Amino acid sequence: MNDDPRVDPPLIADERTMLSTWLDWHRRTLEFKCRGLSDARLRERSVPPSPMSLLGLVRHMAWVEHVWFRWVLEGDDVPSRIKSLENREADFQDVDTASIEEAFALWHAEIDHSRELSASLPLDAIGAGRRHGEEYSHRWILIHMIEEYARHNGHADLLRERIDGVTGE
Repeated sequence: MNDDPRVDPPLIADERTMLSTWLDWHRRTLEFKCRGLSDARLRERSVPPSPMSLLGLVRHMAWVEHVWFRWVLEGDDVPSRIKSLENREADFQDVDTASIEEAFALWHAEIDHSRELSASLPLDAIGAGRRHGEEYSHRWILIHMIEEYARHNGHADLLRERIDGVTGE
């Protein structure tokens, strides 16, 4: 996979720049891992018995962006379009019927919203919402999101290698 569109985070920067550029690098990495694959390949569950697929990871990360930035940081309880209390595994389980275009569009919209919200708040801001009854700082959420993407990008590496042998950072 040539033409890597990712830009490496700076080696020296202030904390906000470092956190936001690392998070964006990981967001772009997941997209990069999906690039060039057919719809069938994006839906492919490559590590049985796990329901995980690249499309499932995109749907899952749209949900994660929604939860941490909308629900916890912003305090907006708008329902997720990916999963619900009635269907907690929809992000990974419902990929056979999910629209790929809609999944990517929703993920991008959530990322855009997250970036805009994050840019408007100090790192020490405490989220207006709670998760599991706990409050979280904006800084904690950014660090958690980097960890969440990094972990799932490792899954994406394995999925992509199994699908077509493509490896890389």
